[in-house]
Amino acid sequence: MRTRIRRALVVTTAGVLGAVGVLSLAGTANAASTLGASAAAKGRYFGTAVAANHLGEAQYASTLDTEFNAVTPENEMKWDAVEATRNSFNYGPADQIVSHAQGKGMKVRGHTLVWYSQLPGWVGGLGTDDLRSAMNNHITQVMTHYKGKIYAWDVVNEAFQDGSSGARRSSPFQDKLGNGYIEEAFRTARAADSGAKLCYNDYNTDGQNAKSNAVYSMVKDFKQRGVPIDCVGFQSHFNSASPVPSDYQANLQRFADLGVDVQITELDIEGSGSAQATSYGKVVNACLAVSRCAGITVWGVTDKYSWRSSGTPLLFDSNYSKKPAYDTVLSALGGTSGGGSGGGTGGATCTATYTRTDTWSDRFNGQVTVKAGSSAITGWTVPVTVTSPQRISTTWNGSPTWDGSGNVMTMKPNGNGSLAAGASTTFGFTVMTDGNTSAPTIGACTAS
Repeated sequence: MRTRIRRALVVTTAGVLGAVGVLSLAGTANAASTLGASAAAKGRYFGTAVAANHLGEAQYASTLDTEFNAVTPENEMKWDAVEATRNSFNYGPADQIVSHAQGKGMKVRGHTLVWYSQLPGWVGGLGTDDLRSAMNNHITQVMTHYKGKIYAWDVVNEAFQDGSSGARRSSPFQDKLGNGYIEEAFRTARAADSGAKLCYNDYNTDGQNAKSNAVYSMVKDFKQRGVPIDCVGFQSHFNSASPVPSDYQANLQRFADLGVDVQITELDIEGSGSAQATSYGKVVNACLAVSRCAGITVWGVTDKYSWRSSGTPLLFDSNYSKKPAYDTVLSALGGTSGGGSGGGTGGATCTATYTRTDTWSDRFNGQVTVKAGSSAITGWTVPVTVTSPQRISTTWNGSPTWDGSGNVMTMKPNGNGSLAAGASTTFGFTVMTDGNTSAPTIGACTAS
């Protein structure tokens, strides 16, 4: 969240507050209003895991296309999906995701080439030499198929045990090929596609512990010996029992200091309301504070399809509504929550764009710019929703009505609402935070 200088005097009159809002609009009116665009303005990506079988759902595809600028196939590139039978490759579902992403100008993260899980049965039954050949062939075939289309690959996934040992996890690769299989996988990957970033990816490595120390030692060794590794992925699956660690940013930084990018690859945080929002904010701010943190991927578009759906861990609920965590993330990225355009009578249209103009310890001012479309309009309405326990205490330059909960305000002109084609006006309001600083949700502008 951008730092603002607190005013020496608290302004109380609606007229003066309105004037302050107009002055504060300059310099922020062009702020991005989506996750992907806001992250891009910070030199990063904001992506999501995608399932091919949901791309035909209109709300799913619309939310994906509007909000994100990077994708990771959720299951479609894993070994059992791509090579269920030896040397017989099926790229159809993964191709669907890659094609969709390319059509929208999104980055694609490849996930994952070598992993102990979701392996077809035939892999585990191979002898040592045969397994080595199969592993290298799988990496080469898959990466060659997608050469030039993948931004970064999770080459090896979850190769270390949980707990205090720092040991490698038992798997067909570890048990038969030994510690050297990870290095071999990375060297094979570099030979297959020299243009893609090569990542190691794991979970429970978000703070400094035995597991993350073991990964750190491996990456340090690889960099010292010239083994090709470009990035380390931190899955970052959090809940109340496993919260964002206090040394999260410091841990990202120590890996970055080895000369690799760090990426938050599978972020989801169980919970709701301000607690969930605060945790998401910690993660985003940590990434922004580490110059080599390339981007963030949340593990799914909507709670409805999350692998942890009962914990409601994502930024959009099951109805694709933005949650308080969404507003916190957008604000941390420097974006503004915009309501976009809406329809009206006789083809009239208008847009509503939100800007936070002033912030104090217990409240903030917001301003909404209403702009007519290509035709003149005679009136407009814009809904504004705040998250309890927030409340709107003051409004100006408009006439509000309220729903029964007191959380949804619908603003209309305070008198003549006519606007010429392309012309704009503003209204403003003060939100008492009561500890919740998330941005309000601005609904679509409706013109008349």
